[in-house]
Amino acid sequence: MAEDQQIQVTVVGSSNVDITALMNRLPGPGETVLADSYQLTPGGKGANQALAAQLAGAQTEFIGAVGEDEHSAIALGQMETAGVQLGRVIRSQEPTGVAIISVDSHAENSIAVVSGANASVDAAAVRNAGELHGVLVLQGEIPAAGITAAIAAAKDRVVLNLAPVITLQRGDFLAANPLVVNEHEAFEALKQLDAAAAEGLEENYEQLARQLLAQGIGSVVITLGGAGCLVAEMDAAGQAQLSQVAAMKVNAVDTTGAGDAFTGALAAHLAAGETLSEAADFANRFAAYTVQHPGAQASYPRDLSQL
Repeated sequence: MAEDQQIQVTVVGSSNVDITALMNRLPGPGETVLADSYQLTPGGKGANQALAAQLAGAQTEFIGAVGEDEHSAIALGQMETAGVQLGRVIRSQEPTGVAIISVDSHAENSIAVVSGANASVDAAAVRNAGELHGVLVLQGEIPAAGITAAIAAAKDRVVLNLAPVITLQRGDFLAANPLVVNEHEAFEALKQLDAAAAEGLEENYEQLARQLLAQGIGSVVITLGGAGCLVAEMDAAGQAQLSQVAAMKVNAVDTTGAGDAFTGALAAHLAAGETLSEAADFANRFAAYTVQHPGAQASYPRDLSQL
């Protein structure tokens, strides 16, 4: 359809309602801590990334699943307001997914996710959705078979965010261009591809990037929090080229959803034709804005002139 041809980024992934409790410190095992307040807000890595891509300038479609319940309107609300296309979202008999988030006074968080309807985004559901247009963005909160089916249907480059870490087929990793991971996720990805090559590299992100490229992955972006990110690509001569992209120095209030903001913004600027390093620089600035504001989707910039 003509409408489909306008899509620059398609995100196949999860949509949740975040139940966020704000507290002075996170509880330890077996401990109860009194929280100051709580709120219900839209979340889910896929939905977060779709909203970020849309706000970063790309016409975006989100394909996922929500339940036939009161949480579904919350889960889709921010995306709908921003103009993300939602016509192929599945209505599942399972409840809308929920993330239970604790955030302390230092902006650190812990998150537990109940998949709910997100488990419906399996291979059959993705195949039934049909063609996937523009840059395809995937992450680990839907079944692995759904990821494989989405990659098979991709018409453009694939941005694969291995978060959370799940077991994928080798071909899924090799389709990534880029693979977007933090240091822990990079190590776990390499373990899946070549456990021997991963030995001793858990805290060496540059060598992790080189080894991931050596496995045949098209490009890698390793996010480093306040230190920015590492961009790794093969040059025309087949040599690994690594470059560090610095982050803005900001006072973080809440890091929830910042990684998703980065991934969505990165995809949007790749869809606009920027190089990976250029897109990563913009994504760093986009994510830096978000951590200065509370919440996940609510923290994403609506005015890019603020970046």
